[in-house]
Amino acid sequence: MEQDFYKTVKGVSEGLYKEKGSKFIARVFPAESEEEARLLLASVKKEFHDARHHCYAYRINPEKEEFRSNDDGEPSGTAGKPILNQLLSFGLFNVLVVVVRYFGGTKLGVSGLILAYKNATHDALERAEIVTVFITRALELSFEYSLMNDVMRIVKDERLQITGQQFEMICKMKINVKKNDLEKVVNRLNKVRGLTVSLLKNS
Repeated sequence: MEQDFYKTVKGVSEGLYKEKGSKFIARVFPAESEEEARLLLASVKKEFHDARHHCYAYRINPEKEEFRSNDDGEPSGTAGKPILNQLLSFGLFNVLVVVVRYFGGTKLGVSGLILAYKNATHDALERAEIVTVFITRALELSFEYSLMNDVMRIVKDERLQITGQQFEMICKMKINVKKNDLEKVVNRLNKVRGLTVSLLKNS
């Protein structure tokens, strides 16, 4: 069975590494899309507008992995890749890390830069609150009010998350189901006569 959960960060964290006068400030952000990552990167560049480099890496979408790293003017492979490798090492998805460098006047060399970006990122990730998130599918249920008890019994038994509900002549309820439980839950819901189950897009 495929894994239906992943690790990510909750909230922003920061790390710091200093070497020969250079200062490396790492910021970790939760980011669920490339667009969100770009907006967060832009905000960091604005905040640290006087820094020489704003290097970054992100890893997004645990079901269809997307990742990117950028050295932002540092020698190739010395910044973005060590940042990305830390994301891989921690096993994180939907996370952006930006490391801002203030140059201290002394060159660190290739190995020194790799170590600096790695250590700054590691420090920030160590300080982050890492959480486990389940991959879910969204269902919409449509039923007459008389079926409410039957529906709620399944919701309670299967520990399903209700994300929206509307109670009228015909009731509608949106629920999230763990990816690996989807078939079992749908089969159980389909046994309730008069209940319509729809899988929502972009879920």
